[in-house]
Amino acid sequence: MSQTETVRTQVAIVGGGPAGLMLSHLLATRGIDSVVLESRSRQAIHETVRAGILEHGTVNLLVDSGVSDRVLREGDRHDGIELRFDGESHRIDFQELVGESVWLYPQTEVFADLAARREADGGDVRYGVSGVAVHDAASDPRVTFTDAEGRDVELRADFVVGADGSRSHCRGLIPEDRRRRYFKEYPFAWFGILAEAPRSADELIYANSPQGFALISQRTETMQRMYFQCDPGESAADWDDERIWATLRERVNGNGFELVEGPVLEKVVLPFRSFVQAPLRHGKLFLAGDAAHTVPPTGAKGLNLALHDVRMLFEALDSFYTGGSEDLLDGYSERALGRVWKAQHFSSWMTSLLHAAQGESDFDRARRRGELDAVVSSAHGRAYLAESYTGWPDHA
Repeated sequence: MSQTETVRTQVAIVGGGPAGLMLSHLLATRGIDSVVLESRSRQAIHETVRAGILEHGTVNLLVDSGVSDRVLREGDRHDGIELRFDGESHRIDFQELVGESVWLYPQTEVFADLAARREADGGDVRYGVSGVAVHDAASDPRVTFTDAEGRDVELRADFVVGADGSRSHCRGLIPEDRRRRYFKEYPFAWFGILAEAPRSADELIYANSPQGFALISQRTETMQRMYFQCDPGESAADWDDERIWATLRERVNGNGFELVEGPVLEKVVLPFRSFVQAPLRHGKLFLAGDAAHTVPPTGAKGLNLALHDVRMLFEALDSFYTGGSEDLLDGYSERALGRVWKAQHFSSWMTSLLHAAQGESDFDRARRRGELDAVVSSAHGRAYLAESYTGWPDHA
């Protein structure tokens, strides 16, 4: 019978995606020990293709904390987006309206930067673990698991952070009588494709049409990612290239604009959900990122919210370890949830503004058309969209 190894650390982090790695990195900059546990391999995470729009605050966090400046060198800075309806494009100029920008930089590359930084700094990140279980999270945390080599390990820590994604084990550790869950499932999904084609536009196009929503995005000079609204029950296998491009054309093309088309290399159906669990703390356990909340992708908030959680949690842990104060730890949940609900509102608003609901009436369609016109024709409307999209101040 193998003997269980006991490891001691200050902060145990369950989940080795961008949120968990960023927290580990930030703690290390202040000399605070952590161990990161991740069930997937490093390669598997990096090969999971995910898009990414980074707020200016997220970019600053990556660069200023010393993770990497690759986002500035290889990311694609966008100073605006286009809202397209009735075949006409209306630019939302971020720089003019709020003096900020966003960066198109895939989440997989954020992970790659963080994983490389943690490795270079000698961080304790354990990929490929199994059987992770958190015990006594409220009072005296310990985490048991089997490492990638099959050894049983018990990890003892002052605090445990659940950054283990949308299927989080950690959030279930908060007792039912002490938590509340908010959930909304939308009546549509996104059909996403990766296509081998030059760019159709320099900035993202968010299009509304009588047939539904479409998003024209970019990946590289020769690879493009696009999405369109579909039924959640659709099977990606039922769609050939011509049907996909015909659907995108009818929602986007017109008045001199035409998509640049090419072979479809990947296709996937992405369901839409909103979720929040509150509070984000139970004793010595804290939740961050998708373990605590998810948003529909329309507002490009998911990764940005996760890294903002992590920033606030780092500041709280740093305050505890360097100054002995628990004030920021006590206030973490309320502060984080304030921004979460702003992001939920913005994401839900963008979704309802741009998508067509099944069975909607002529009145509903005309009302939405009026709302779109109200947004693009008002400096205040455009500024609200620009500020929300590029990101609110760090602690707002």
